[in-house]
Amino acid sequence: QVQLAESGGGLVQPGGSLRLSCAASGFIFSNYAMNWFRQAPGKERELVATITGAGGSTKYTDSVKGRFTVSRDNVENTVSLQMNSLKPEDTAVYYCNVIRYSRNYWGQGTQVTVSS
Repeated sequence: QVQLAESGGGLVQPGGSLRLSCAASGFIFSNYAMNWFRQAPGKERELVATITGAGGSTKYTDSVKGRFTVSRDNVENTVSLQMNSLKPEDTAVYYCNVIRYSRNYWGQGTQVTVSS
């Protein structure tokens, strides 16, 4: 079955960096675009970044452009989110996501807290 497992969250000061990773299994990883979402307290879950199956194309929500970079390793079946110049408003639970046969699959999430 599809399994997604995020790691790498934590507490970081404003202006700092974190790298999130998501290990995927249970499907042909390179065939699917992968997404990173986040959900802050009291807010809806929002799409942060997307990377195509081959990794040749990426998209970002406006608020993270120039600060976040999504990448993938189709040998290790992992997708990563490098987050630089972090701001307090980036505080959220970050989720790895794949849509397969019109069904959403989610990891358990990893907490990112940006605070001094």
